[in-house]
Amino acid sequence: MLKDLPRYECILEAVRLHPDLDPSACEAYLNLLRAGDEAYRRSEVFLNEHNMSPGRFTVMMLLYDKIGGKPVPQTPADLAEKAGVTRATVTGLVDTLERDGLVTREHDSGDRRMMLIHLTPKGHSALQEILPGHFKQMAAQMAPLSEHERTTLVRLLNKVAGIPSAAHIVVHSAAPEGAAHAAGDIAAPITSK
Repeated sequence: MLKDLPRYECILEAVRLHPDLDPSACEAYLNLLRAGDEAYRRSEVFLNEHNMSPGRFTVMMLLYDKIGGKPVPQTPADLAEKAGVTRATVTGLVDTLERDGLVTREHDSGDRRMMLIHLTPKGHSALQEILPGHFKQMAAQMAPLSEHERTTLVRLLNKVAGIPSAAHIVVHSAAPEGAAHAAGDIAAPITSK
């Protein structure tokens, strides 16, 4: 992604060549891409320091009950659907996680045709080691924004994404400013690394 975005004046100049170009929409879109790219880059750097790719981290987080703090087995198909990737991508991620002893594959006791992916004790420990720093990294990135600005940002991002309401996200206002909030599925974007 572009590190330095074009000045607004340059975008206005481009309108002469491309009359369908909406300058303010273009500026907002480019800034959205840059902010998302930077958030992803910071997350990826942090995870790489822990020998973890964003994709592997996402699979592990999907196998982890964030409320109860315990593992929750899932089928590869469920993992693929929740992560928004193909089953082949999940298979590759699970292969490397299993090789590293972080997950296991086991037949479902109720239906031997079904395979369940389980987070191992080593995988659970790895998450317990990674999560505090992951949450601090997220909080640090959002630190420049007030609580009101964060709420507005979430509402606007959901609007751009076509998500009608963010009512499922619970923000605990008792947390200190800049602290990570316990809400929903907190994970990194998935890639096939």
